[in-house]
Amino acid sequence: MSRTRFAQSDPRAALRDGLPDRYLTPEDLVTLFGLESVETVYTWRKKRTGPPGFRVGKHIRYDPADIRAWVTQQTAIEAEAA
Repeated sequence: MSRTRFAQSDPRAALRDGLPDRYLTPEDLVTLFGLESVETVYTWRKKRTGPPGFRVGKHIRYDPADIRAWVTQQTAIEAEAA
């Protein structure tokens, strides 16, 4: 008996087209930003330097609109520093 795997959607698509049908996971942020590991996302959260997230039970989730705002803010900070 073979199992069918459901293809996961590309997390970058959630940032391109309005509101998503799901919130992003730490693993999605790793893919989105090309990070080395999910530990980077957890370190950002611990140091409060990364995008704001929220808990759903024991899981951390990120609103794509918050991610977009955080990226915009980081881009503005880098532009001011240059």
